[in-house]
Amino acid sequence: MTGQLNSLPVSAPIGFAPIGVNKIYSPAGEIPVARVAKELNLPYCLSTAGSSSIEEVAAANGQGPRFYQLYMPHDDELTISLLTRAFKNGFDVCILTTDTWQLGWRHDDVAIGNYAFYRGVGADLGLSDPVFQKRLAAAGIDPKKEPEKAGAMWIDSVWHGRAWSWDKIPWLIRTWKQISGGKPFCLKGIQSVDDAKRAVEAGCDGLVVSNHAGRQVDGAIASLDALENIVAAVGNETYIMYDSGVRGGSDIAKALALGAKFVWIGRLWVWGLSIMGESGVRHVMKSLLADFDILMNVSGFQNIEQIDRSVIGENLTPNFKIGELKSGARVLP
Repeated sequence: MTGQLNSLPVSAPIGFAPIGVNKIYSPAGEIPVARVAKELNLPYCLSTAGSSSIEEVAAANGQGPRFYQLYMPHDDELTISLLTRAFKNGFDVCILTTDTWQLGWRHDDVAIGNYAFYRGVGADLGLSDPVFQKRLAAAGIDPKKEPEKAGAMWIDSVWHGRAWSWDKIPWLIRTWKQISGGKPFCLKGIQSVDDAKRAVEAGCDGLVVSNHAGRQVDGAIASLDALENIVAAVGNETYIMYDSGVRGGSDIAKALALGAKFVWIGRLWVWGLSIMGESGVRHVMKSLLADFDILMNVSGFQNIEQIDRSVIGENLTPNFKIGELKSGARVLP
């Protein structure tokens, strides 16, 4: 069940997806999540919306493989500062999320007023950044005395309702490569073949096929439906990852069968964090690993490479013999 990501051996082809403001689920924020990721040797991705600083998360994650997910401010100095801090603290891959330059209309969030930043919670990456600290000082905002104003300034610096264009991508890739010494750069939120092709042309090292777990565009195409066409178009040219809607081992297998090389897990560990903190995260993710391991075992797969397009219904071989299980049973629904 082991795999590789960015040439690093990992326990399975899954990782902890970037999810912001973990302190609304647990007072410890991102720290226990990063700690469990290290323990399980699964990649951890920190969100720019994180409620623990880059440095704190890195310390908790130790030598674990980790990514930094960027929401890019309309402030190049601040962007460079965030990327520099991330790389200096062991985040070896940058993932730019493209689908959340403005928060979508989220009914439940609106109904309960779930905007933590405006209540002084969740701006830790900004409050710990020297460039953003300068911006606060220039605006006359003391984050200790006025946490709500500081949080509002942070969210308005990042989720600002102003989209970037493709013209900015070469600058960002070049900047990250210069800071990191050539480490991978990926785009998250790709749902169309045209965008996937353009990302490859721009020089992106990887893509995350994702609809932001359905939280941005109501009724958007399911990421699993988008995955196969994107893989067919650019799968041989870039590293394709998958995100959104994963609830169990069979979901991981289906994404891999459709051509994803890696699968990000989100809501599952958030639920665990909400209910039981660090032990909840550990329980949920170890259960998912067990689920996927058993699925591979009972399906007859000896390694990840044997999970291909044929396992989800096409090119099924009727009346296969028991001895053929060694090459993959091809029995996923």
